[in-house]
Amino acid sequence: MKAVITVTGKDAVGIIAGVSTFCAEHSANITEITQSVLSEYFAMIMIAEIDKLTIPFADFADKLATMGKAKGLDMRAMHEDIFNTMHHI
Repeated sequence: MKAVITVTGKDAVGIIAGVSTFCAEHSANITEITQSVLSEYFAMIMIAEIDKLTIPFADFADKLATMGKAKGLDMRAMHEDIFNTMHHI
């Protein structure tokens, strides 16, 4: 199973490191990443394997969002099922 992780907000040092550390702590394996800085704004998309998560996916997504909010960023984790379902409707 995979998840799509997005991060947007004002650029700052350590954003990628923070998300990567969070993923590693919960055994989410990042397989792809792309990021851009547009003017002073940061945008990133990651694909992560979540088969071995140490916590339920809903908790993973909630904790990521909480971490983002504390840093003034919008961080979201979306299960691949969302995307698969959208393409079948």
